[in-house]
Amino acid sequence: MAIHPLTKWMLKRPWLMRWMIPLSRWYGDRMGHRQLGLKYEDLLPEENEATQLALKRLPPKEAYDRVFRIRRAFQLSLSHQILPEAEWTKFEEDTPYLSPLIDEIEAELKEREDLESMVIQKKK
Repeated sequence: MAIHPLTKWMLKRPWLMRWMIPLSRWYGDRMGHRQLGLKYEDLLPEENEATQLALKRLPPKEAYDRVFRIRRAFQLSLSHQILPEAEWTKFEEDTPYLSPLIDEIEAELKEREDLESMVIQKKK
């Protein structure tokens, strides 16, 4: 889950960022996950090996909070309701908590793969 090259390009252009940040906030609000109390990274698919390892490495409090948010959102979805606006996840609270761990694990997996495929030759 490394930063996309287009994102790096956009970060170098302040005029584009002034236009894109409000657009990204608008889009994030329209996705609907914040109205259920979820963070964006609660929506990441868990079938990936790196994501499963990252979930195991989460601190206990963060893991509990994640499960609570997902269960509450599931219950709200079943009852066709949303949270009161005071309980919605705010843009500032929707910070990445899983991506740094996933990036770290992907780097470890790549390093392990590189070391396992290394061929050692004797000097003559």
